[in-house]
This record gives sequence, structure tokens and C-alpha cells, in this order.
Amino acid sequence: MNIRLITPAHLGNKAGNSVTAVRWASILRELGHEVVIAHEYRGEPADIAIALNAYRSADAIEAFRQRHSGRPLVVALTGTDLYRFRHSHAHVTQRSMELADRLLVLNHLAYKAVPESEHQKLFLIYESARPLARPRKPSVRNFDVCVVGHLRDEKDPLRTAHAVRHLPEGSRIRVRHYGAAHTGKWARRAQREMRRNRRYHWMGEVAHWQVRRGLSGCRLMTLTSTMEGGPNVLSEAVVAGVPVIASDIDGAVGVLGENYPGYFPVGDTRELRRQLVRAETDPIFVQQLERHVMREAPRFSREREKARWAELLEALGERT
Repeated sequence: MNIRLITPAHLGNKAGNSVTAVRWASILRELGHEVVIAHEYRGEPADIAIALNAYRSADAIEAFRQRHSGRPLVVALTGTDLYRFRHSHAHVTQRSMELADRLLVLNHLAYKAVPESEHQKLFLIYESARPLARPRKPSVRNFDVCVVGHLRDEKDPLRTAHAVRHLPEGSRIRVRHYGAAHTGKWARRAQREMRRNRRYHWMGEVAHWQVRRGLSGCRLMTLTSTMEGGPNVLSEAVVAGVPVIASDIDGAVGVLGENYPGYFPVGDTRELRRQLVRAETDPIFVQQLERHVMREAPRFSREREKARWAELLEALGERT
């Protein structure tokens, strides 16, 4: 089939939507389909359209449906769709959902943020990640904690830095943060944090292979976001065998599972600090987290993601 993959993100940057679009296109091509990634839709030939972001791709969604009223349309609901735009821009986001034949979600709790009238359209695909090329080798000298995420409000990106400000002098915890600052204000805040907090190191925007190398060398990763649709960085950590301490939002719980033992309340610096200290001083706690992520890793294989895409397109293909 000829598939139009619409994303509001600019290709080549390291934003989540851009990375997701490229990976999905690769999977769809492996399944034998022709794929064009675009930022908009102007009537080009397409058997199926897949639009990332119900709100930001709303114009393209509307244009495709007007041009092809009977052809399949998949709308992928991002974290901002589910947990922000569903409220702040409810009419536009709801309209995109109504026009879709399927609503693609990336965590199994996403249904809670979707109107019940649209539940029959939901289709879950966990984002995949590739295993590390070689076994992890965490630092022995330091207890390295990775933060992987751009500096923007939804990520609460400096929460881990704040949590390690006043640790005991003998603590070996060191935070290594990978991600670009979305604004000059965030860059200045990260630089100021480094000056006052010797444990925090902002690495800036780096290549994907450098992020994976960082995961290979860290003891654990923190995810402190206030909202997520189903972050691929969780898949990366799980497949790499890296334990995670995550905020207890649906986008994380819907990926790691309700029984995962490494959650902390959103924005709770004190509790995050407590869990980080426990991880450094209690090997049994870290082993518990590691066993959980290793048990869940098969769910995030590329083969599993590819199979789910094949299942979705086979069902939609019956209409073309």
C-alpha cells in the first residue's frame, strides 16, 4: 500500500515525534509498503494516512478525510494530545479522533484519557528498541544516573538534579542529562544548575548512539515527566536492562506496568531523592528493578512492534 505518514516534527531533529516517524516508516517499508513522510497533506495519492498528533496534524487529518472519505485514517495520540490538548484544545483534538478509523496509542492506560465513544477505535502498539551491541558496563567509581529527555516543561527536566543537590558528601551519585534545551531559558537554567550542583552534568543534544552509550554506562535512569504518551526512552532502558525510577503518570505506568516498584509521585523531589539513595545503598532494590525490566523486555522488541503494525494494516487494508 501507499502510506502517507504525517508528522508535525521536522525530520532530522531528535524530538520524539521525528524519531518515532522515522522508525515507523522503516517498519512499514520492511512490511512491503511504500511510505512518504510529510508535514502536511495536499491531496497526494495515498491508500492510508497515518497522522502523528491529533492536534498538531489536525489540518492534514481534515484534508485527507475530505479528499478520501472512504480510505483508512490512523491518528496516533501523543502525550500532549492525551493529557493536554484534550482539555486545552478539546474541539480540534476531538474532531481528529472522530475522523480517524483507528486511534493508535503507546501505553495501555491511554484509554482513560480518550472519550468512551472512541474506545472501539483504540489500537495499542508498544514502541520498540534495539538491544545494546554489548553488555552494560556501569561505572564502578560513580553511581551514574541517566536522564534522557529534552529540556521542556512536560519533562520536568531538572527534577533529578534538584533531588541530588544535598546528598551526603560520601554519595557517589552523579547525574548525566542528555537532551537539547527547547528554549534559551531552559539552557540557562541547566547551566546554572551545573555551576551550583557538582553532581549534575548536562550533556546537551547528542546523537542516538551517544545516548545508548550513556545508558550502557549508567546504573539507572530517571523519567520525571509530568505527561507522556508512551516514551520510547522507557523502551530503550528496558531493552538495555537499565532499571528506571519514573514518575507515576499513566504514560509510564502504562508502559512499565502497575506492579513496577520504581515509581515516585510527580514533582516529589524528596521521594525521588529517597529512591535514588536507596538505589545507591541497597543492591537488592536495584536487582528487583532489573529483574522487572528484564522480564518486560520482550514486549518492546522490534519484531513485536512490527507484528502489531502488520495486524493493524491487514485489518485496514480490507477497506482499500
